[in-house]
Amino acid sequence: WVEIVGSNGRMRAKPPSFSTTTGPRGLTAPLVYVPAKRVTGVGDLFDDTAARGTADLRGKIVISEGFPMPLAVARFQDAGAAGQIYVNEGRNIHWGICTPIWGMPTHANLQRKPTTPVVAVNRTDGEALVALAKDGSVEVTIYAALAEGWWPCKIPVARIRGETDEFLLVHGHYDSWDVGIGDNAVGDATLLELARIFHAGRDRLRRSLWVAWWPGHSMGRYAGSTWFADRFALELRKRCVAAVNIDSPGCWKATEYDDVMWMAEAEGLCREAIRDATAKEARGRRPVRAGDYSFDQIGLTSFFMLLSNIPEEERKRLGFYAVGGCGGNIAWHTEDDTLEVADRENLARDLRVYVTAISRVLNARILPFDLRATAREIQRAVAEYAEQAGELLDLTTVTDECVALLGVLEELYSQIPALERVHGAGAARGPSADDVNSVLLELSRILVPINYAEGERFDHDPALPRATVPKLAGVPRLREVRDTRPHELPFLQAGLIREANKVANALYEASYAVRRILSD
Repeated sequence: WVEIVGSNGRMRAKPPSFSTTTGPRGLTAPLVYVPAKRVTGVGDLFDDTAARGTADLRGKIVISEGFPMPLAVARFQDAGAAGQIYVNEGRNIHWGICTPIWGMPTHANLQRKPTTPVVAVNRTDGEALVALAKDGSVEVTIYAALAEGWWPCKIPVARIRGETDEFLLVHGHYDSWDVGIGDNAVGDATLLELARIFHAGRDRLRRSLWVAWWPGHSMGRYAGSTWFADRFALELRKRCVAAVNIDSPGCWKATEYDDVMWMAEAEGLCREAIRDATAKEARGRRPVRAGDYSFDQIGLTSFFMLLSNIPEEERKRLGFYAVGGCGGNIAWHTEDDTLEVADRENLARDLRVYVTAISRVLNARILPFDLRATAREIQRAVAEYAEQAGELLDLTTVTDECVALLGVLEELYSQIPALERVHGAGAARGPSADDVNSVLLELSRILVPINYAEGERFDHDPALPRATVPKLAGVPRLREVRDTRPHELPFLQAGLIREANKVANALYEASYAVRRILSD
């Protein structure tokens, strides 16, 4: 809770997971207000929207609007804030998690764990606190108590055997806040039904299906899926054809597919599955660094996270603000996430989408992923980086390797229609279907990390916003460093040259893998 010093009243508050605990005396300090922009969608939910340079935060308790997301929490902590209060937009207070550490910490990233007490309050109480902070000197006391330790958790995995050992991983989390119907009991029910459906039809599956339920999603920053990625890294790297995330399907009034996440290579598959299963058109986006996407650095093509949404106009009419689940219902991460949040008809419709997409991956003769789309996405990002860099960094090698990769990919995909028509051993000349599937898997292992990961293979990047081709994300800093701290420019350039070489080499290896089967 939060107390105003000199007042007898208390305001209810919720500390996000991995806030520090204050102890029974709480933390008392002057309150200072830093305004923040309104979050408009799940795409900027993790962004730091608070104003910069507006106040001296050293030794103060800062109050700002929004959710206590890792980027904002870290920024205020680095600026010297002793504690943090976040004003949620509605009458309820949302639970959450404020650490950027993805899954199990290591010695290398343990220091990123938050070191300040953090709480969230509802809009009414928050506005009262903001008004006091604006009026002048006021002190408040934060009380936050959390349990931190080690708990054994089950990770159920249903393995449904197809003709081959290659498998599709379909997964979602079973831990929830409070009752947690919309996030994620509906997803857990969907996973159970998918396991039942595909087990009944297992004799007709070309590939195998793994269905997994994760603990530690909300309280441990994807601890369950991270543990699984660590323990089964090589099996996933060798045989997993893709990963499908299932979170918050089938919620009340969620009738549209206007913000669906998919990697570029899966866009065609996802759009067609939604269209064929529901007669609706979908709008998509790049997956954000969230939602048990714990397999990017292994190189798994992944698609879906949240699925159907309450239409935007209806959310506006209802006065809903942006949240990260429950189909856009603001019951997300609150005590209101009860049975009324689910909708049977919407859940059945979303189930048809999953069955359609999953069956097409499991039984496709050639995996239904267009890596040309991935290469084009990388090429566009590299072109933008090159324009931003100008004369400060030469990205010609990376640009040339993008062009070379797209050239050989066009040749590879030109042969796929004929292979899809041929049964048995394959076409008399050129690569076989097995050859093509093998190289498509290898391409995903190379291109997905380049497109989504900053760190190395088998690491886990933090839960922070990230750019396309994250290894080059420092390029926009070149001009600012040149103009304000020119003595630092050579060091930034040296680091970016090495990162550019990593990207160029990965693109070259992808091209080489394709050329090798085309020449056989």
